[in-house]
Amino acid sequence: MSDLSLPSQLRRNLSFDDPRVRGVVYQALLAGSLLALIAAIGIQTVSNMSARGIPLSLDFWNETAGFAINQTLIPYDSLSTYGRAFWVGVVNTLVAGGLGILFATILGFVVGVARLSDNWIVAQVSASYVEIIRNVPLLLQLLFWYNAVLKPLPAPKASIAIPGGIYLNNRGLIFPEIQLHPGAGVVGVAILIAVVLSAAFYMHAKGVQKRTGRQLPILASCAGLMIGLPLLAVITTGNPVSFLEPKLVGFNFRGGHQLYPEFAALLIGLSVYTASYIAEIVRGGILAIPRGQTEAAYALALPPGKTLRLVIIPQALRVIVPPLTSQYLNLIKNSSLAVFIGYPDLVQVFAGTVLNQTGAAIQVMAITLAVYLAISLLTSMAMNLFNQRLAIVER
Repeated sequence: MSDLSLPSQLRRNLSFDDPRVRGVVYQALLAGSLLALIAAIGIQTVSNMSARGIPLSLDFWNETAGFAINQTLIPYDSLSTYGRAFWVGVVNTLVAGGLGILFATILGFVVGVARLSDNWIVAQVSASYVEIIRNVPLLLQLLFWYNAVLKPLPAPKASIAIPGGIYLNNRGLIFPEIQLHPGAGVVGVAILIAVVLSAAFYMHAKGVQKRTGRQLPILASCAGLMIGLPLLAVITTGNPVSFLEPKLVGFNFRGGHQLYPEFAALLIGLSVYTASYIAEIVRGGILAIPRGQTEAAYALALPPGKTLRLVIIPQALRVIVPPLTSQYLNLIKNSSLAVFIGYPDLVQVFAGTVLNQTGAAIQVMAITLAVYLAISLLTSMAMNLFNQRLAIVER
């Protein structure tokens, strides 16, 4: 069928003079050019790797790693595979990032609220902390905590003894090992029941407060459940949990658990550095709430503590959460600096040691990038869901 047979309106719609048609054509040309460029880079990369004998597959994944990792939260030894080493690095990264987010959030909220304190000393100390910490590079802070604070600690023979069988030295913090005996499962079930009951009571108390305005003792009740039920289970089963204290044998301790200085330096550095930014976010969120909200709470005879906790902070969270998400993502990505102080995170274990031993640069780096991308996307999704719960619902 010739173009002359087409309706005149259709011919006008398909004309290149139509901006929409031009837009589609230009976007298609751009997409095709990008795909061609990516394909050319991929073909050239594969060709260069083949010419130099660099592996192109993931066959190395199940090969024996042959190197040790000093801090592992899952079973691993030098006879484990490269794939196992990868998971060790992932778990270590998740632990450092998760605990860093927790401690940075707590410290950031405390400092952010303290910056608005009527006490001049408290406000100035908090302001000094924020201005100093956030203007010093994170890498320098990590090196400071590791080399200037933790490494100068005494040797194991001169360890600092802490009550409870805990010892602090330049090899880390050594504390007693928990040993479980018959009946320990009952204690675990009691802890689980206490958590479920505490959550149920919390939801019930919030419902009562919404319906009647009456506040139930949430903190005291949940604390009683979390302490009382496990303690009752321990007494009933005849104390099925014991602690094995570490013993100094030769030049080091045997037994117990060890918190390595590399992990401590990374956790302290990430938490302290990120908290300085979170503090400013919290301060800005609180200042964004109109002064009338505070005056109304005081008019209802609410003390300053409850006014902050029940009136100001819940409203300020709508302003705080979006930028807080960015700081969480920054903390996760900044944890890759652990390689400079020897903490075996994903970058050091997989993108460092495994890459050097296998030579599979493309595969290793692609997997490492994908892991960090996945962690960041999951964190962002969780924070977006939390932000949606805080959003004001239009009636």
